[in-house]
Amino acid sequence: MTDSIMSKAATMEIPINSNGDTGTLPEDDSLEQDLQQVMVSGPNLNETSIVSGGYGGTAEGIIPTSSIKELRMKARRSSVPPSSSISRPIASHSNEHKGSSMHHSSSSSSMAADEATRGVAVEKLETVKKWGLNTYKCTKQMISERFGRGSRTVDMELEAQIEVLRDTKRKYESVLRLARALTNHFYNMVQTQHALGDTFADLSQKSPELRDEFGYNAETQKLLCKNGETLLGAINFFVSSINTLVNKTMEDTLMTIKMYESSRLEFDAYRSDLEELSLGPRDAVAMARIDAAQQQYQIQKDKYERLRSDVIIKLKFLEENKVKVMHKQLLLFHNAISAYFAGNQQQLEQTLKQFNIKLKPPGDDKPSWLEEQ
Repeated sequence: MTDSIMSKAATMEIPINSNGDTGTLPEDDSLEQDLQQVMVSGPNLNETSIVSGGYGGTAEGIIPTSSIKELRMKARRSSVPPSSSISRPIASHSNEHKGSSMHHSSSSSSMAADEATRGVAVEKLETVKKWGLNTYKCTKQMISERFGRGSRTVDMELEAQIEVLRDTKRKYESVLRLARALTNHFYNMVQTQHALGDTFADLSQKSPELRDEFGYNAETQKLLCKNGETLLGAINFFVSSINTLVNKTMEDTLMTIKMYESSRLEFDAYRSDLEELSLGPRDAVAMARIDAAQQQYQIQKDKYERLRSDVIIKLKFLEENKVKVMHKQLLLFHNAISAYFAGNQQQLEQTLKQFNIKLKPPGDDKPSWLEEQ
């Protein structure tokens, strides 16, 4: 029996992997049993050797018995699962806990963002609701006034002042338009005089028999051109001042008047709403509506009174400013025109000094008078 076992062990092939370790085969269990039987019934394995040979191979080698013991130990170690496989469930559990925490925090942040978005949407909705209600009331009041069914608050004295201001603005706009047209035409005339003077001066050099005559006319045109540029400086200053008065000062007052008229319409709309509710029933719901309407009415009344006071103050200051500006500008315009057409160059220059108007030197690159408007 021992011979059969030894022959079976001799014919078995022990595979070796790349690292010199034995591989695991399905015959590991049977090999271990056979080796146990050999150790029990056979001779001392420390003094024996096993002859190993491959199937069909001629090479033979001697394998020490100590390698068989190492084989048994490695076979047992191969049956134990690696430590990394034991730690995997723990790591997986940790990842699951971490993932659940991240999911919880992300869901909390998304809920907070949703609540903030919802709050903004509700606020915008309330604003649109108030705007729509106010627009409805004002439109209703406007239609009632147009058809003579609704009453409106009227300040006769203030309305008259506003109408005077609008009429004054229209007339001043006409003055401004005509003054700009005068500037345009006079600028073209000065340019023509300048070109004519240069032509006369050139002909005086090329026509000896008419040198004096061409020379006189060239000097006259150059003098007129110089005085014309001085007058253009005065007219341009006049136009600039009128433009500031009309398109800035008056326009600012008219903007305040538009705000006042809008507040007057809102005031009358809420006043009419309060009057309608006051004529209705006096139950709990109606009284709550009357209280809310009374609060809105008081808010609109305060706004209307404040803007009315602003309009009165601005109209007063505008009238004072208009008188000062027009007194100065009309005096400038009259003195400059009179001095120019009288041929009084000294008086024309004195007029510009009186009103602190400085002209640029002739050599400076400057835009035309029209471009400065």
